[in-house]
Amino acid sequence: MMVRVKSEEFLLLSPNPFPNSIPNFNSSFSMRTSTFTFFSSLSTFHNRNRRHLTLSPPLLHSPRLSASLRVEQPAWDFEELDLPEDNAAFQFDRSSVSTVAEMRKLPSPEMEVKELSELPEQWRRSKVAWLCKELPAHKGGSLVRILNAQKKWMRQDDATYVVVHCLRIRENESAFRVYKWMMQQSWYRFDFALATKLADYMGKERKFSKCREVFDDIINQGRVPSESTFHILIVAYLSAPVQGCLDEACSIYNRMIQLGGYQPRLSLHNSLFKAIVSNPGISSKQYLKQAEFIYHHLVTTGLDVHKDIYGGLIWLHSYQDSIDKERIAELREEMLRAGIREGREVLVSILRACAREGDVEEAEKIWFKLLKFESDPPSQAFVYRMDVYSKVGMPMKSLEIFREMQEKLGQTNAAAYNQIIEILCKARELEFAESIMTDFVKSDLKPLRPSYVYVLNMYFNLELHDKLEEAFFQCLEKCHPNSTIYSIYLDSLVKVGNLDKAEDIFNQMNQDGTIGVSARTCNIILSGYLSSGNHLKAEKIYDFMCQKMYEIESPLMEKLDLILSLSRKIIKKPISLKLSKEQREILIGLLLGGLKIDSDDKRKNHSIRFEFDSNSDSHNVLKSNVHRQFYEWLHPTCKPSNDSENVPDKFCTIASSSFGFYADQFWSNGQPTIPKLVHRWLSPCVLAYWYMYGGRRSSSGDILLKMKGSPEGVESIVKKFKAMSMDCKVKRKGKLFWIGILGSNSASFWKLIEPYILDVNDFPEVGDQTLEHDSRETENINFNSDSD
Repeated sequence: MMVRVKSEEFLLLSPNPFPNSIPNFNSSFSMRTSTFTFFSSLSTFHNRNRRHLTLSPPLLHSPRLSASLRVEQPAWDFEELDLPEDNAAFQFDRSSVSTVAEMRKLPSPEMEVKELSELPEQWRRSKVAWLCKELPAHKGGSLVRILNAQKKWMRQDDATYVVVHCLRIRENESAFRVYKWMMQQSWYRFDFALATKLADYMGKERKFSKCREVFDDIINQGRVPSESTFHILIVAYLSAPVQGCLDEACSIYNRMIQLGGYQPRLSLHNSLFKAIVSNPGISSKQYLKQAEFIYHHLVTTGLDVHKDIYGGLIWLHSYQDSIDKERIAELREEMLRAGIREGREVLVSILRACAREGDVEEAEKIWFKLLKFESDPPSQAFVYRMDVYSKVGMPMKSLEIFREMQEKLGQTNAAAYNQIIEILCKARELEFAESIMTDFVKSDLKPLRPSYVYVLNMYFNLELHDKLEEAFFQCLEKCHPNSTIYSIYLDSLVKVGNLDKAEDIFNQMNQDGTIGVSARTCNIILSGYLSSGNHLKAEKIYDFMCQKMYEIESPLMEKLDLILSLSRKIIKKPISLKLSKEQREILIGLLLGGLKIDSDDKRKNHSIRFEFDSNSDSHNVLKSNVHRQFYEWLHPTCKPSNDSENVPDKFCTIASSSFGFYADQFWSNGQPTIPKLVHRWLSPCVLAYWYMYGGRRSSSGDILLKMKGSPEGVESIVKKFKAMSMDCKVKRKGKLFWIGILGSNSASFWKLIEPYILDVNDFPEVGDQTLEHDSRETENINFNSDSD
């Protein structure tokens, strides 16, 4: 009998209002008893609930009818998206962002599913019923093995029924694995409605990677995903605190409009815009074009523009390197026409734009508007006023504003101190700069390092080398200097001719992983050796620079040409690239932590793709270290023209066959793998870089290491840890493994890697509950050291 499901609340094999009529698949009944009970309960259900169904009339040839399927899922509350909040107060009220109630109203394609009783043979119905009971209890490989054993008889309708059943009982992971197995079978026919339902449910569980995988499958079949799939995938990306998800959400949003031709709901526009302006301005400014596109679409489709859309756009414009004053003026006019009053955050954003342009007249107008809101404007408004007057050559006016800020607010933050010290140092107002710096140091505010850079530069330009040295050693006591501070001091020592101390500082920089040397520092010490006539040491620095492929300044190269022509028959050319022992160990550690390798079609040449999280303090230190360590291998576009302080979050090496071994071992067939001999390479340096790149440290001191690969590879690493007298626990979440080194074992691990850890205190922390979080997605793997 064919059944057309009419009610939106009816679900195929859905939770029953008569719970006793549905068998318990977790019971220990035999297969025959379970199957009999299953069919009896199904018959009872249909008999008792005829009023819920519209039955088709008896037909001679039983044509297949369409059934609109709605599978019940838990009410994921997308009103509670864990989006980071911004100090700019662009919060949007909850009625303006995407909610689960709205997503249920999105159109969804009808789905045809045969009833279990419609399957042709009794034995087939029994086997399908058994699979519905058995598969949700298995994970990963065992589930696939069970399905592979059914290849001889299983067909499209059977597998579709199993997928739908898994969705009904909220076993979406099992449904996804069955679906992916279906796709590999010769009898597979693409089912748009099934793919849409699966993608939607994976997205509602915020499993954006699996939702995206099904989304891409739909596109690869030449179909356009439904509006619901676009909408849910975007919300899933926005709800994930993972780097790169915002970029993916923007990409899917653009494709929803341009490829699908859909008109996104107002709440989706607002949710995406909120995510853009919820990050700090420095990292959000790159999304200005995307924000303008959202605004343009809102206006052209006649949707209401939220007041925070206007404020957010002006806020983004104020952070741009080149300020578009005309566009800001247009947005302000449109706000007024919409009857929206310019709030405090908007005025502060405009003041920031004035500071970048040096527009004193407009800045003062905005300042007086701010005073009408409150007698004590926010501290950043004072900072921007100081900046705008410094741009027009009035540093003493900036100092006056700083004093006014101290009087009105009763306190001064680090940003204000750094700003006024920068202004006074650039203006070479020595006494005032020293006085403010003394107050700043006594205040115990952080960070001090930017101000020390300004002060040291001022002393260097004024040729006050004694004061520069005094300030440098004071900086060593108060904070950890960076390579810029060391470089200024090195330059000062070379200028005064103190080469012995300069050489000590250069060697100290080279040995400290958090500082390192760069092309600039090498050129400084090289110029000192050439000026003093120490040609032997100059040649050593030259060889080092050739090895690292640092560019030598032209005047220095002219002197070197003469020296090298006299000391060497042939001027030494840059040596061929070869990975050092330290580079090899760093590379293995980073690959274990998730580093990626790109290969050409013939897998002859490979390039390393370094990616770091800009929001992680540990990654910001690590990327500078890695950038220096692999400088000679980097692609020319990834080498900054200035010093190495401004290292991009993403950079790559040149394509080289030297990386072939690592590509074969760690990225065979373009997928991350764990080498069989990995246990032989786990040196303290390797473990340290693995921890720094892909590790976490809990508040209780436990250490977690993440990796991708096979259970066999993880087992090999666990055995190695046990051989090193360190027990660990392993958890699996999808394709990702977490190795937990807990309790006293973490202390042993830390003692082992500490000599190689860069000097950074802010490693990512997770709560103690991390290993226990979400037991449905996390699979506990108990390794036995004696097992094969």
